[in-house]
Amino acid sequence: MSDTVFKPDAVAVVTGGAAGIGLAIAKEFASRGMTLVVVDNRPDHFSEAEAALRGAGATDVMTSATDVSDLQQVIALEQAVADRFGGTDVLVNNAGIQPGSSMFGPMEAWRAVLETNLWGIIHGTHSFAPRMIDRGRPGMIINTGSKQGITTPPGDPAYNVAKAGVKAYTEALAYDLRNTEGAKITAHLLIPGFVFTGLTASGRSEKPEGAWTPEQTAAFMMERLAEGDFYILCPDNDVSRALDQKRMAWAIGDIIENRPPLSRWHPEYADAFEAFVKS
Repeated sequence: MSDTVFKPDAVAVVTGGAAGIGLAIAKEFASRGMTLVVVDNRPDHFSEAEAALRGAGATDVMTSATDVSDLQQVIALEQAVADRFGGTDVLVNNAGIQPGSSMFGPMEAWRAVLETNLWGIIHGTHSFAPRMIDRGRPGMIINTGSKQGITTPPGDPAYNVAKAGVKAYTEALAYDLRNTEGAKITAHLLIPGFVFTGLTASGRSEKPEGAWTPEQTAAFMMERLAEGDFYILCPDNDVSRALDQKRMAWAIGDIIENRPPLSRWHPEYADAFEAFVKS
């Protein structure tokens, strides 16, 4: 289906698109001659992003300083795209933040993460999908999740909760779309590995050896979309798909085997987990 979606007369909206993974995805679309709408709450990045997209092949680029946590702003964005281009063919709900959180830490951090990382995706889909379906054109909604929303490691619970919600939401979206008469829109869950971006730099100026670049992640996404994947599980230079699968299988095994939650990090199960990985 991807060859009927990623084509010169198609319009792609990418949130969090002015840098990092979002910009790398937008450049992939630009190289296919698509019209780009770059959405970000950092307008100071727009001129550089637009230059990069035009250099990659885009002939028409629209930028919008939109806060995806604000439903009314997202509704206005969708209308602006429709007014200028007639509608949207590809929506990438990618905007996200990771300020850090703790279980009993400031509620402001929890609200900020959930409002952007989860509600931002719900706002985007709810605002854009109806017109995308009604147009009757082939299209895609791609939501950026995280491995942390599947294995939920300790350390940043707000981020984990948000990304776990994105996984469940996108699965439900895929079900609804495939059961909606006349809908030619598919849903996909992008699950990046360790990617070196401003979000993950943590003060570093050079990419760690174990990380992928945003461009590698975007290229892998395009390869898997061409194969029709829903779960786009990205490896990186440090963790293979096989290891990711083991970690995820162990996580669901906590329920099946009635182990303590997050037993992968429980001292009484450390040896069992290592044996499972090696088996």
